[in-house]
Amino acid sequence: MHHTLVKATLIAGAALATLAACGTETREKTAEARTTKAAAVPAPPKKQPVQGLPGMPPVLDPKDVYAADRPNKLSPVVKDFPSRVYVPNTESDTVSVIDPKTYEIIDTIPVGRQPQHVVPSWDMKTLWVNNNRGHTLTPIDPKTGKAGKEVEVHDPYNLYFTPNGKHAVVMASLDRELVFRDPHTMKRIKTEPVTCYGVNHADFSMDGKYFIVSCEFSGELLKVDTEKMKVIGQQKLPFDGAMPQDVKISPDGKKFYIADMMADGMWVLDGEKFDEPKLLPTGKGCHGLYVSRDSREMYVSNRGEGSVSVFDFTQNKLTKKWQLPDGGSPDMGGVSADGKVLWLSGRYDGEVYAIDTRNGTQLARIPVGSGPHGLAVYPQPGRYSLGHTGIFR
Repeated sequence: MHHTLVKATLIAGAALATLAACGTETREKTAEARTTKAAAVPAPPKKQPVQGLPGMPPVLDPKDVYAADRPNKLSPVVKDFPSRVYVPNTESDTVSVIDPKTYEIIDTIPVGRQPQHVVPSWDMKTLWVNNNRGHTLTPIDPKTGKAGKEVEVHDPYNLYFTPNGKHAVVMASLDRELVFRDPHTMKRIKTEPVTCYGVNHADFSMDGKYFIVSCEFSGELLKVDTEKMKVIGQQKLPFDGAMPQDVKISPDGKKFYIADMMADGMWVLDGEKFDEPKLLPTGKGCHGLYVSRDSREMYVSNRGEGSVSVFDFTQNKLTKKWQLPDGGSPDMGGVSADGKVLWLSGRYDGEVYAIDTRNGTQLARIPVGSGPHGLAVYPQPGRYSLGHTGIFR
């Protein structure tokens, strides 16, 4: 009996040892398999930080320069400002203020002679009305909607701000100058004369180190070093009679698009190389360029035919065209904070258009003053403003 018990115990022990060995081998194989599997999946590439212009806020996403502009992502600076559409009427010398909820004009602000654009300041606390022929800027407090004391600035056709907020850049179209000024007092810091005619629109590279400027009346483009405040490149567009207008960078920062009202399309070029641009036809009188809140599309106003083309960045092609009922002259504007409405001035029809960005339906057609031009939808998402009617990063 004792002998039998010992034998059974030895057999059971051997079996357990075998099982234990098998278990160890199994765990080792499983661990090995996991290691092999883990090694087969490449680690996600790390996003290389963009070395930006000294002093500018960091780039949020190297693949999307508009990452800060998501729907309703308002900065604490502007979140309590009332939502309004400010329309400069170039021939009435006024700014019409529209309530976007009711589509009604709630105020008309007298300003200087020939207001061209309403421009959010870099710190987003002020709206500057560019009184081109009055040679002044009228500040508007977006919190109260009240205008302040005008500041003398010669020939302010359009206004931009360097990405670090260090300088305002006045597009002095008739003076043929880029004038770098203090962004608050507007004191002149440096004047960069240009040899082209009609400097008026621009956009900055992702790193903010240069910007590209359109010269409307001589059909040229400039490349400007932001820190040196100096023109470092110039080229004539390859189209007889070209008249470049708005400028916008692609979300990935690799391309610039320049609307051309005479070539009836957008020029596309590599900003770094500043190479020869290629034309992408959109429609007659191609004019303003506005990026959607998801950075996927760009709305292109075709002033000469009363339409809006939709360009898809990911597909690299035009996907839609919306025709305004009864035509019109869609010019400059902006996208609502929630991204659902595209607002455009009707330059030659004394009206403003509100367009549904989901399907192109015209939501409203609002009579304003004479010659409405660079309207600003405000506030908009973003951390800081680069100027024009609202280019935010």
